[in-house]
Amino acid sequence: MINTKIFTSLTKARLALSVVFSSVAGYFLAVDVVDFSDLILLVVGGYCIVGASNSFNQIIEKDKDALMDRTKNRPLPAKEITTQNAFWISVFLTLIGIFCLYFINYKTAFFAAISVFLYTCVYTPLKPITPLSVFVGAIPGAIPFMLGWVAATGSFGIEPGTLFMIQFFWQFPHFWALGWMLDDDYKKAGFIMLPTGNRDKSTALQIILYIIWTMIISVFPYTGLTGNLTLSFGSTIAILMFGIIMLLLAINLYNKMDISSASKLFYSSILYLTLIQIIYLIDKFL
Repeated sequence: MINTKIFTSLTKARLALSVVFSSVAGYFLAVDVVDFSDLILLVVGGYCIVGASNSFNQIIEKDKDALMDRTKNRPLPAKEITTQNAFWISVFLTLIGIFCLYFINYKTAFFAAISVFLYTCVYTPLKPITPLSVFVGAIPGAIPFMLGWVAATGSFGIEPGTLFMIQFFWQFPHFWALGWMLDDDYKKAGFIMLPTGNRDKSTALQIILYIIWTMIISVFPYTGLTGNLTLSFGSTIAILMFGIIMLLLAINLYNKMDISSASKLFYSSILYLTLIQIIYLIDKFL
């Protein structure tokens, strides 16, 4: 029997729960009346899909994980679970996840299936080959926020498309800040995570540019061009303020070029995404 510690590590529980939060936020942005059965299916199905993706990822990268300090104690390199058992857990989670989401509507299940495929079969194999893997990985990574809207409405349009783009652009500064922090460790396993492959001014400049794009798309609903997804003036200002803080931290990284600055940017990016999702929800319901 697999114990809780191994399961939470294999599925990256904290990451999975943060992704589920994004889906739930997208769901509440779309509905006027909550269907609690759909909400439960979204939470369970969402966790299973993210957990399966993370588990498949660890199966594929188990030998490389053993080379890195950050990942060498994961269940597979530590031999706490066999590859075969991890594989069947991943398959089971995928099936349960798609099954749950299909009961909401088929489009939700379809996007979830795309997410697992891209993350497992495209992003993960590309990581040791090209920094463009981050671009590919940003696609499944951006699906959860929009998935909640699709689950609530059964349709894909400008609203979920905007939610997708917010999380898509956000991921570049987020992952590049992490890549900057862990560049030495990643290189032990042959992973190329930074856009230039190095901690240099060009990488820092690209982080700044993608933060600007993230800020623009995050407040775009204020224009009234995003259908039922709207944003008030006050919420727009609040989001811009948080974006400016993240931008200043990126400029600080450009100036100092050190791991400490990258770490501050990384954690601020996590806070940024969470806060703007909360602001969107408050803006709708208050």
